[in-house]
Amino acid sequence: MNTSKLRPAPSSLSTVLRLMALTVLLAIGATAAQTASAQPYGMRGGEHRAGHGGDGMGMGSPRMMERMLDTVNASAEQRAQIKQITDAARADMKAQHDSGRQLRADAAALFTQPTVDARAAEALRQQMLARHDQASKRQLQVMLDISRVLTPEQRKTLADKMAQRRSMMERHHAERAAAESKLAR
Repeated sequence: MNTSKLRPAPSSLSTVLRLMALTVLLAIGATAAQTASAQPYGMRGGEHRAGHGGDGMGMGSPRMMERMLDTVNASAEQRAQIKQITDAARADMKAQHDSGRQLRADAAALFTQPTVDARAAEALRQQMLARHDQASKRQLQVMLDISRVLTPEQRKTLADKMAQRRSMMERHHAERAAAESKLAR
């Protein structure tokens, strides 16, 4: 097998770098802006658990953000800029979270009626999808804004750290599954 076909040609190096940059942006996003209220009907009895996502608004906690910035040796100026970005996003996400609470209440009311109106349920589903789309767009904007503050080297360091963390979590999940399967026997 000819392995030269598997390696990128020097002319496609910029494409490879773009793909790496995109991967880094996604890693930053996973740290800086977790999916907002990913479960439309809330979590566990309609309450959002504050332990996941930091503040319950879909943004990473300020403490998690500080650790991320420590990892990449962010300057005081970078920290201030990123704090401003995430604080503004948190305010936006809080408003979205509050509107989601009303949608969940509407869904509960709709599904407790003697006869469930299919058209009303579909309209509510569409509203929930639109809300999730808004949250996703806002989070992408946070990722892009943060990526402009960090240097390419910092983004690479962060991506490497995220890959290590993901590997560790996968290993822990596999170990837990193996232990649970032993107990089930």
